[in-house]
Amino acid sequence: MPSVSVWDLLSFDAFAHATMFAVLTFLMIIGLTKQFTFPKLTHYAIRASLLISTLFGIAIEVLQVSLMAGRSAEFMDIVSNTIGCLIGIVAFKWVYTW
Repeated sequence: MPSVSVWDLLSFDAFAHATMFAVLTFLMIIGLTKQFTFPKLTHYAIRASLLISTLFGIAIEVLQVSLMAGRSAEFMDIVSNTIGCLIGIVAFKWVYTW
């Protein structure tokens, strides 16, 4: 298990990851709620976008370490991506339902 510090979540890198994934999740929820081809996907847009965005963030880290020489996967990047996904959901709820 890598050593993890809470201060790693306050770095610029973590902020950038969280911001990008918040925007990704927010826009994905909007897109999924406005499509009419798959009604169940419209109903479960928040859950689907959380799952897709989180798996995308994990896949980026796995591919980064396995396909790119000189790159490494960081656990804190996955945590930052997931936090960003959750922030995107909160932002969507704040804008569209509250």
